[in-house]
Amino acid sequence: MYKEKLAENLKTLIGNRSVGGVAKEIGIPQQTLFRYLHCQREIGLENLIKIADYFDEDLDCLTGRKQ
Repeated sequence: MYKEKLAENLKTLIGNRSVGGVAKEIGIPQQTLFRYLHCQREIGLENLIKIADYFDEDLDCLTGRKQ
């Protein structure tokens, strides 16, 4: 369940920016971010924190635990 909500929230946060550019700024491989966006990979805590910090989002909101 959380993978789908994470993917949805990431797509919204990334918007019209390139996935490759955002991944580079976050510090994770482009393919990894692509797989998160398409629910093809479980996210680890380290990358979840990197993404939350980059977008200045709460972890619970990012994963859909809170609105």
